[in-house]
Amino acid sequence: MTSRLRLTVDGPPAAPVLVLGSSLGTAAAMWEPQVPVLAQRFRVIRYDHLGHGGSAVPPGPYTLDLLGRELLRTLDDLDVPWVHYAGLSLGGMVGMWLAAHAPDRVRRLALLCTSASLGPAEQWRARAATVRAEGLPAIADAVVARWFTPAFAAARPAVVAAHRAMLTANPPAGYAACCEAIVTMDLRPDLGRITAPTLVIAGADDPATPVAHAREIVGRVPRARLAVLDAAAHLANVEQPEQVCRLLLQHVDEERGAG
Repeated sequence: MTSRLRLTVDGPPAAPVLVLGSSLGTAAAMWEPQVPVLAQRFRVIRYDHLGHGGSAVPPGPYTLDLLGRELLRTLDDLDVPWVHYAGLSLGGMVGMWLAAHAPDRVRRLALLCTSASLGPAEQWRARAATVRAEGLPAIADAVVARWFTPAFAAARPAVVAAHRAMLTANPPAGYAACCEAIVTMDLRPDLGRITAPTLVIAGADDPATPVAHAREIVGRVPRARLAVLDAAAHLANVEQPEQVCRLLLQHVDEERGAG
């Protein structure tokens, strides 16, 4: 089966694979601040979620199970037996699903600015309905305001504008269907099954997935630890690129040290 996910691949073909999963409303380009450093050490595979970027847009609604199995099929197509995985927001939700349902496929897991259960459901249903009726520009300003701290937005307006454009370029039907995946998501019962050493990164100023959500994940995943980044909202990897790179490299290097 040919993958329905658009992939962006960087780094040496024979290097260990690091998969990067992006947030709801973004695409592979979200991770560009980290790629130059990470691709020196890893075969970095970035993917667009179903309904996002250049990936397929099958009819919705979607579920986390669908998104996770799509990624798993893609790894099978690539003949990749195991990966390190880092995901932010929706990408982190897929990462938790993957590590819980296919634990032999995830060697090290990093979860950024994400949640195992993110209500209220009515909010996500309403957002999906608005996007289907009026398009992504109808919600773009409110969403992007949660992605960055006010100080960063004021200092880096071009970066904010580029990410807003990334959001509005998504297919409305696909974005709405991914919102509906969050409606039905509750990964909390699965977290105890995750065996991969797990790094959870939270933005201290993240209004979308506050630090309390990260603490809950750490409390339920057996081998998890928490890092909180100051001066970071939801897209912490964009606001604090060097810190995120450093934390990801340290997390994976711990495996080499143990070996």
